Amino acid sequence: MSWLVTGGAGYIGAHVVRALAAAGIDPVVVDDLSSGHAAFVPEGVPFVRGSILDRELLVGAMREHDVQGVIHVAGFKYAGVSVQRPLHTYEQNVEGTRVVLQAMADAGVHNIVFSSSAAVYGTPDVPLVTEDLPKRPASPYGESKLIGEWLLRDQGIATASDPQPLRHTSLRYFNVVGSADPVVYDTSPHNLFPIVFEKLLAGETPQINGDDYDTEDGTNVRDYVHVGDIAAAHVVAAQRLASGAPIEAAYNLGSRNGLSVKQIMDAMARVTGIDFTPKIGPRRPGDPDRIVATGELAARDLDWANRYTVDEMVRTGWEARRTAE
Repeated sequence: MSWLVTGGAGYIGAHVVRALAAAGIDPVVVDDLSSGHAAFVPEGVPFVRGSILDRELLVGAMREHDVQGVIHVAGFKYAGVSVQRPLHTYEQNVEGTRVVLQAMADAGVHNIVFSSSAAVYGTPDVPLVTEDLPKRPASPYGESKLIGEWLLRDQGIATASDPQPLRHTSLRYFNVVGSADPVVYDTSPHNLFPIVFEKLLAGETPQINGDDYDTEDGTNVRDYVHVGDIAAAHVVAAQRLASGAPIEAAYNLGSRNGLSVKQIMDAMARVTGIDFTPKIGPRRPGDPDRIVATGELAARDLDWANRYTVDEMVRTGWEARRTAE
């Protein structure tokens, strides 16, 4: 039996595909290549090109490949852009998740790992985020991910008395960085690591947005977690679901301590060997001083751990990006 990875040609999804294969689980990829890359799909892995909005395509892929569960990574992931494109965001993330769940019901598939986001919390006024914190998403993207979690919850309740009820979990995380395979790198134009890498490759100076935050060095602090660790947690969650082991409805995949933007910039200079002093720009509206999650529940159940230093995060991401040159 196999596991279907929606968005499996994207940065995170392609790492999940590799982690499944390394664990002896056969992956199947569905991706419309709107932001993914066919070259990210390993040779020999079945690749179905198409949209998660196409229920018949999903049902066919699940039946053809004897799918046991779904790791649902596909989605429109740009929180800032979602403010300008709310209808597109809801179509891809809410309707897309609904269609995935409907296709699973039609194909008799009962396990799903949902790639959610710490954006469901919005801008909390506490420095350390736990799973029971009130959900106050601050963008259509965060709202769409929270609604996705509700869809899983409600379908689980609706099927609770079925012989095979829906089993599900949602994984919430902030900033995914680095690379666990030199072929796969982050191509997002909105994420810090690729923004800095492209600036350095172009001989330009990266910018820090604000240096007057209430933090140790004045720049805001976030969770930066390595994509290899993220992918591994998805696989353990899938294994737990398939085995019938107890599992929480949601987990934070957090670092507990976080890293500041200045710490990231310092590591960029160290690792790349490019000496630079970042420009200081204005704050972005709504950016809180610090948001970091604990990850304690995930450590207990999903073997979650931060196995990479900040320099290793930068090095693996930089090497993968340079390989693409």
